[in-house]
Amino acid sequence: MSIIEKTFESELYTAVYLVDEEHDGMRLDQYLQQYLASWSREQVKKKIAAGDIQIKGRAGKHRASSKIYFKDIIKLITRKTIHEDEYWNGELLKLDLVPEIIFEDKDLVIISKPPYMATHPTGKHLFNCATVYFESLYKKTAHSIHRIDRETSGVLMLAKNPKSAQTMTTCFEKDLVRKCYFFISVNKDWNGEKSFECKRRLGPKEGGLKRIYINHFDEESDEGKHARTLYQIVHEENGYVLGLAFPITGRQHQIRVHAMINGLPLLGDKLYLGYFEMFQRFKDNIATKEDHDLMDLNRHALHAMALQIPYNGEKRIFSSHIPHDLQDWIKKNLTIEIETLDERLQKHISDYFIKETK
Repeated sequence: MSIIEKTFESELYTAVYLVDEEHDGMRLDQYLQQYLASWSREQVKKKIAAGDIQIKGRAGKHRASSKIYFKDIIKLITRKTIHEDEYWNGELLKLDLVPEIIFEDKDLVIISKPPYMATHPTGKHLFNCATVYFESLYKKTAHSIHRIDRETSGVLMLAKNPKSAQTMTTCFEKDLVRKCYFFISVNKDWNGEKSFECKRRLGPKEGGLKRIYINHFDEESDEGKHARTLYQIVHEENGYVLGLAFPITGRQHQIRVHAMINGLPLLGDKLYLGYFEMFQRFKDNIATKEDHDLMDLNRHALHAMALQIPYNGEKRIFSSHIPHDLQDWIKKNLTIEIETLDERLQKHISDYFIKETK
C-alpha cells in the first residue's frame, strides 16, 4: 500500500493511495482494512457506502466488493466525528487538546503531551495527534522521532525538518537518550523494595487483536526481546505506590509490564491491572461498574516526566510536572502534598541524570 499524499484539515483527513501490483484484483473493502486495521469490516463497508472512498476515473459510489487494480488511485476521506470520543462511567471525557510547549527552536519542539493525544495518526485516531496539531499550526510536516502511548502523558519530542528528525532518531537508535516516567501503582504483592531493576524479556504471544497484550519471559528465554527498567519508589500509602521508572530499553508497554511483574500494576491500566477482555469492554464502551471501580482512573497512571538528550554539543534535560488529572487523584486519595512529592521526584531525577552523565 503506497501513499501518494495526505492532507489534514481541522475536520477532515484525506489520504491518497496508489494500488501496488500485489493488490491487483483485490476487493475494495479488503484493501482498505490494511490501512484501517482498527476498524471492523462493517465500519469499512459503511465508509464505502457513504461515498468516503473514491477511485480515480470511476464515477459514482463504489461497493465493498468492487475490484481494484494495479496503479488505481484511491482517495480515502475521514471526517471528524465521534469515533475519537472517550467515555468514563458513561460520560464523555473533556479532553485537553492543546499540548504544553516545554522547548522550541527552529529544529525541535518538545511538548508535554496530554493524555489521549496520539503521537501520530494511526487507525481511527487521526485528529487528536501531536503531529497533526503542529502540522496544522506550522503548515508543514512535523516529524515524530519517538512515541508514547495515547493514554500516557508527558514529554514528547517532534522535529520540524527531516535533517533534525534524522539526527535525533540516530540518538535514540544509538542509546544516547535517557527517559524518566512517573507512575501510580496498586500494591498487589510488591515486596517493599524501594529501588529495584527488572530485566524480563517482553513480547506478544499471540497475533491478531491479542498482539496488543505483551507477555513476559525469563531473561534466559529465546522468546520476546531483551528489556530493562530501573524503578525508584518515592511514596506508599493506602495500598498505593508512587514512583519513577527509568527504561533503559524501549519495548512496547515495558514500564507497565515490568511494574506488574513486581506486584505494582499501574492504576487505571485496563490490560495489566485488568485483563484483555476488560480492555476490550472499555474499548467498546461496555465496561461494567465493577470494571470502573477496579480501574478508579480513566487512563493508566503513567507520565513521561523527563528526557535527557545530546543536543547542540551538550546533554540537555527537558522535564514536565505531574499532570493535573494525576494531581487531582493524589489529592483525593492520599495525604502527601503535591509540592513535597514533586521535590522528591525532582531529586531522584536529578540524581539519576547526574549518574548517567558521568
